[in-house]
Amino acid sequence: MITEFGHFALILAFIVAIVQMIVPLIGAHNRWPAWMAVAEPAATAQFWLTAFSFGALMYAFIVSDFSLQLVTLNSHSAKPMLYKISGTWGNHEGSMLLWVLIVTLFGAMAAWFGGNLPPTLRARVLAVQSAIAVAFFAFILFTSNPFIRLAVPPFDGQDLNPLLQDPGLAFHPPFLYLGYVGLSMTFSFAVGALLEGRVDAAWGRWVRPWTLAAWVFLTIGIALGSWWAYYELGWGGFWFWDPVENASFMPWLLAAALLHSAIVVEKREALKSWTILLAILAFGFSLIGTFIVRSGLLTSVHAFANDPERGVFILMIMAFFMGGALLLFAFRASTMEAKGVFGVVSRESALVANNLLLAVSCFVVFVGTMWPLIAEMFFDRKLSVGPPFFNMAFSPFMLVLGLILPIGSAMPWKRARMLRAMRPLKYVFILALAIGGLVFAMQTGRTLLGPIGMFLAAWVVMGTIVDLAQRTGRGPGRLARLTRLPRADWGKMIAHAGLGVTIMGVSGLMAWQQEDIQVAQFGEPFEVGGYTLTLNEVVRSEGPNYLSTTGYITLSENGNVIAQLEPEKRIYPVAQMPTTEAAIDYDLARDVYVVIGDEQVGGGWAVRTYIKPLTNWIWIGCGLMSLGGLFSLSDRRFRVAAGARSKSASPVPAE
Repeated sequence: MITEFGHFALILAFIVAIVQMIVPLIGAHNRWPAWMAVAEPAATAQFWLTAFSFGALMYAFIVSDFSLQLVTLNSHSAKPMLYKISGTWGNHEGSMLLWVLIVTLFGAMAAWFGGNLPPTLRARVLAVQSAIAVAFFAFILFTSNPFIRLAVPPFDGQDLNPLLQDPGLAFHPPFLYLGYVGLSMTFSFAVGALLEGRVDAAWGRWVRPWTLAAWVFLTIGIALGSWWAYYELGWGGFWFWDPVENASFMPWLLAAALLHSAIVVEKREALKSWTILLAILAFGFSLIGTFIVRSGLLTSVHAFANDPERGVFILMIMAFFMGGALLLFAFRASTMEAKGVFGVVSRESALVANNLLLAVSCFVVFVGTMWPLIAEMFFDRKLSVGPPFFNMAFSPFMLVLGLILPIGSAMPWKRARMLRAMRPLKYVFILALAIGGLVFAMQTGRTLLGPIGMFLAAWVVMGTIVDLAQRTGRGPGRLARLTRLPRADWGKMIAHAGLGVTIMGVSGLMAWQQEDIQVAQFGEPFEVGGYTLTLNEVVRSEGPNYLSTTGYITLSENGNVIAQLEPEKRIYPVAQMPTTEAAIDYDLARDVYVVIGDEQVGGGWAVRTYIKPLTNWIWIGCGLMSLGGLFSLSDRRFRVAAGARSKSASPVPAE
């Protein structure tokens, strides 16, 4: 009965969303306060109804209600409780219900905390956000209903995809969706501003927290997914340029560009049209990612669905919102006259360069992701675009971005002098070059990737420290002034330093990784990269819902035992699917990564070993970037954004 109530609540939420989409929009157009006021209680009701519906579905998974088709297809009574709960969104229908729950949550938050917004803008933003919810409510109810009952329930279920039965994948989708859907809020603000006919400094201040929140959640979600791929798939990498990975990375790049562009709108009332366009495109690429994951158009190890009919529905949603928003943008873009004038050498110009590099790099990733499909459709050729293309085409943009980041941060607004901006950074640049040269000398003729990466990482991190020191001025009391810096400034420093740390980790791993594959005999040690590994035994056992083959390996260095590793292979009998559980000895300097293979005919077991330098600095860097975003979000200026509203700002005339 609870699931029936959940289904009914979902239908009610759909009806409320339709009302919220229409009534406040009409009210804002006609300046009718009562009609505009409908948006706030409707947004709240829509969220709580959707939350009840999602809770009902989760309850069905927790109690293993196999009369529900979705539970039967994606759960099993022997599955651990964590994966019963995460099974709620570990499938297409449940994940779409989570998606629309987050859409309604963001809409409700805009209603709860948007009291300082102009009433007409708030009504329009909530109406646009509700229109997005209406589209996805319709998609769920008409093509992906999670509450379908089975006439004859089975005794047990078919289990969740074993690859998803992992803590990293339990939390990865919710964070990723918070990022995707957070960009829907920036889209709603962009379309609401176009309908309102006003984009000014206050709008830039209002849209920044939503963009920042979406970017932080995307960063956490992508990092969790990357970490999962690193230790779970057994491939030994952190990023594979898989279509689903790219689907989340593209909006992240555009969200980063939007975040920096909104700063220019807020500070200088420039780049208005570009910022609005970025807000539209960032959410558009979130919809493209949804299409890639759920249409079956591109294959991936962690795509959700392979259903062209659902893909067409998502394509229609994307065409409606993107086409409508871009058409509205075309009508209004000429009226968004920039007020701030700035020189070629200025912080504004550095932020424009930042935007262009991020946007073009996103386009490169998009082309590489979609090109195999385009080649097959139009040229009848089957092509594969893999890491070599992405690494060569994407890396130069990140190199230039890292080079200009400390310089741009040191520049003043409006106009600057390059030599004056570079003066505090000259010693940092020399030291960074020295670090790169030292690394080049120590690595004895290997690839240049390592030295260049270390130089760039040192340049970004130390440039951030110099920027922080410059803000405290000179003379006594510098420490006190440091503690009084706005949290947004601290957040920027931490996030930029996190980018530098991530660059260091990625460069070290890609430049100096060592790999060894051999047949290991019991009790016979073998050497890999200065470490000694000894296979002691292999034990077969039974887990809660899987069969395990576990190797017990001793890891030693210079005759001293430093770890006991237990690489594992699992077979999930219900799903008839194997998984690989790598054994990793974590360290800040390196990871020793071991995978157990199959038993060999002549005796012994296949063992694959990697030595992965600096890998953990990748996750530390992602954590610092997320922490920097959270610091900025906690800044009081974001919590009282309307206080920055320019009294002199006049509405852009509507056409």
